[in-house]
Amino acid sequence: MGAAVRLQLEDFSQDEEIRALRATSQRIGGIATFLGCARDFSEGREVCEIGFDAYRPMALAELEKLRAEAIARFALIEARIVHRLGAVRAGDNIVFIATGAEHRAPALDACRWLIDELKARVPIWKKEITPSGEAWVTPHP
Repeated sequence: MGAAVRLQLEDFSQDEEIRALRATSQRIGGIATFLGCARDFSEGREVCEIGFDAYRPMALAELEKLRAEAIARFALIEARIVHRLGAVRAGDNIVFIATGAEHRAPALDACRWLIDELKARVPIWKKEITPSGEAWVTPHP
C-alpha cells in the first residue's frame, strides 16, 4: 500500500485505502471517508474532462501538514489523503480522505475539516475542458 498522503495520476481503491488505515490500529472504532468524483457539468456547462495540476513538492508538503494537524486536532489514530493529478473524466475518482479515530464524532469532524482545508490551502489547480473550450477554475473553499 502507498504512503498515507499521495498525489498520483492513476486511480485509487477506496477499499485498499480503508484496509491500510484499519491495519494501523485495532483501537479504531470509527472511520469516516470522503470521496470526490468528477461531474459532467459545472456552473451550467457540460464538462468533458477535468485536468488537475500541482507544484508537487509544495502540494505534498501541505497535504502532510494537514494530515498532521488533523491527527493532533481531532485525536485521530490515522488519516489518509489521496488526490489525483492529470486528466480525469466524468465519473472518475478525484480525491479520497479517510480518518480513523476511537469514536465516530472525531473521525467525521476531521474528515470534513480535511476536505475543506485541502480545498482552501493545497496548491492544486483545476482546469475544466468543455465543448466550447477550457478554463482554469477559481478555487471554491
